[in-house]
Amino acid sequence: MADRESQRKGWLEHVLGREYQIVPLAGDASFRRYFRVEDSQRHYVLMDAPPPHEDVSLFLAVRSWFVRADIRVSKMFAEDLSQGFLLMEDFGDLTWAGCCETKSDLEPLFKDGLRQLHLLQASAPEMDLPFFDIARMRRECDLYLDWYLPKVAGLEPTKDQRQQFHNALADTVTIIAALPQVPVHLDYHSRNLMLPAGELPLGMIDYQDAVMGPVSYDLASLLYDCYQDYPEPQRRVWSRYFFDHLPHSLAAGFSGFDDWHQKLRMTALQRHIKAIGIFARLAHRDGKKQFLTEIPLTRKHLLEELQVLGMHQDQFPLLYTEPSNS
Repeated sequence: MADRESQRKGWLEHVLGREYQIVPLAGDASFRRYFRVEDSQRHYVLMDAPPPHEDVSLFLAVRSWFVRADIRVSKMFAEDLSQGFLLMEDFGDLTWAGCCETKSDLEPLFKDGLRQLHLLQASAPEMDLPFFDIARMRRECDLYLDWYLPKVAGLEPTKDQRQQFHNALADTVTIIAALPQVPVHLDYHSRNLMLPAGELPLGMIDYQDAVMGPVSYDLASLLYDCYQDYPEPQRRVWSRYFFDHLPHSLAAGFSGFDDWHQKLRMTALQRHIKAIGIFARLAHRDGKKQFLTEIPLTRKHLLEELQVLGMHQDQFPLLYTEPSNS
C-alpha cells in the first residue's frame, strides 16, 4: 500500500507539479481506487488501477469508442498505462442515485439516459467485444451458488442441486442469448450515471467491461436497478418509450411490447441472480461488508420477477432461499 501511495504521489508530481491536493473517493467493486485531485487550474479525478489486477488499456479503448459515438464520458488529461493511472475530468458528486434520494424529477434523466443508450446500441465498436453468451450467464449464476447460498443463506448446494438449478434456468438463459445483439455497457445503473456540474447530458462511468449482448440488457440494468425501486407502472412507461424508439431491425425481434417487456424482465432476473452473488462475494471474500445491505432490495426484485414470469418455488427452490439471518 505504501509503495502504491509513493507511485501515485510521484506520478501526480510529474504531471501536475508539487502544488496539488488529493482526497480519496468511494471505490467500486474491483481493485480500482479513485481520488479527487485539485491544483490551481481545475479539479480532476484520478483512477488508480494497479497492475496486474487492472488493465486501463481496455477502459481507454472503450472510452475512445464512446467519444466517437457522441456518448458523454470524462475528458482525459493524462494517462500512464504501465502504472495504471488515469487523470480525468471530475464530473462532481451528483449521480442519478443522488437525484433519487432527493426525489428530483427523473423524467429528464430517463429521456437522456435512454437517448444515450440508443446511441450506444447504434454505435460500431472498433474492437472485438466479448459476447454475453450462455456460458457467461451460467458462470454468473454460479456466483449465486458459490457465494450467496453458502455465505449468506447458510446452504452449501450439492452437486445435484447445482445441476437442477442450471437445468431450471436453461430455457431462460437460452431465450436471453437469442435476443438481438448490440453493444452493452453492462453496468448501466443509477450509480454509474452522473450529472456533470449538475447538468445534463448524463456522464457515463465504469464502462470498461462492455460486451456484445442482448438489446434488453442495459435497460434492464437501469429500470430494474439493484439500488432503486421504481414503481412498475413507471418502469413500463419507460420500457415502452425505449421499445418504440428502437430501430426496426431490433424491434422486429419481438412480437410487440408485451413480448419485449417480458424478455426485459427475464434479463433483469439473470442480472439479479448475478448481482446477489457478487454482493455476497464482495462482502465475504473482499471484506466489503457494506454490500450485504444491497442484497434485500435485489432479492425483492428477483422474487417479483420470479412471480411475474411464473417461475414457482417448486421448480426454482434455490432462488427462493432466504438469508439465514432473516
